Amino acid sequence: MTRSIKQRLRVTSIVMAAAVVLSLATGAYAGPKAAPQDIVDTAVAAGSFNALAAALPAAGLVDTLKGKGPFTVFAPTDEAFAKLPGRTLEDLLKPENKEKLVAILTYHVVPGRDLASQVTKMSAAKTVNGQSLAISVNSGTVMVGNAKVIKTDILCSNGVIHVIDSVILPK
Repeated sequence: MTRSIKQRLRVTSIVMAAAVVLSLATGAYAGPKAAPQDIVDTAVAAGSFNALAAALPAAGLVDTLKGKGPFTVFAPTDEAFAKLPGRTLEDLLKPENKEKLVAILTYHVVPGRDLASQVTKMSAAKTVNGQSLAISVNSGTVMVGNAKVIKTDILCSNGVIHVIDSVILPK
């Protein structure tokens, strides 16, 4: 290589390196975006769904909610589970109550990926447990069953989570 070609390559390399440093420093390049996690991993990572995270394996639903989906999950917070009377959650986690726990948890799951803009147009949704879940909107507040939706559109790789303030019980 001639000296002038080597100098041009060196200058080009320096200019490219400076451009990368500048873009990183200014935030123009954020790097590759991580793919969203599945519903289970998203709920666990949030830290406010510990009761739900404990209930999913007891019901044998982890693999399902880590599966392809898509699912819409109305996820009760730990505070929502705390509203249940007495030792309800502890009793539901016992192996002999697995069928009842499955019925309750699958009542919080709707097949498909329904964002808030779609949910607000529904009057009901058929849940994975086969029962219909009433949906209403009053003065901008979205209710699913007796629970208020307090956060919407937490996107996951296999669906979406909407956070609710109460555990909804099937009929």
